[in-house]
Amino acid sequence: MVWSKHDYDDIPGTYVFDGKHAHDSYAINKLLFSFCEEANRAEFDADPAAYCDKFGVQGKFKEFILKQDFLGMLRAGANIYYMAKMAIPRGTSVQDCGARMQGITTPEFQAKLLKNREGLEERLAKREGYWNG
Repeated sequence: MVWSKHDYDDIPGTYVFDGKHAHDSYAINKLLFSFCEEANRAEFDADPAAYCDKFGVQGKFKEFILKQDFLGMLRAGANIYYMAKMAIPRGTSVQDCGARMQGITTPEFQAKLLKNREGLEERLAKREGYWNG
């Protein structure tokens, strides 16, 4: 399949989940989505490598799953909402994932969130309540 280049392809630190990424990462996303069911999470926990094989997750994708490398998964095209299905039931919060992605501790990540919050109301007021991140 031929994919065209997009403006967002070169935004540093941005990993857009688009058709190209969805196509390449179908197996990993199918595996992650399976975690909606508790029985599937238990099967994965019993033998993660075999569970990857069951879904055809191979190569770098399998390595990301086995290492719980959330940034690697995201860069490779994993859907962030499906990644949460892997992380949260295992006691890894969204903030834990964010910290791992930035290479810092969860308390450091939480402190960054609080710092970024400073002056938010004023920034929102200047933008008439609109916030784009």
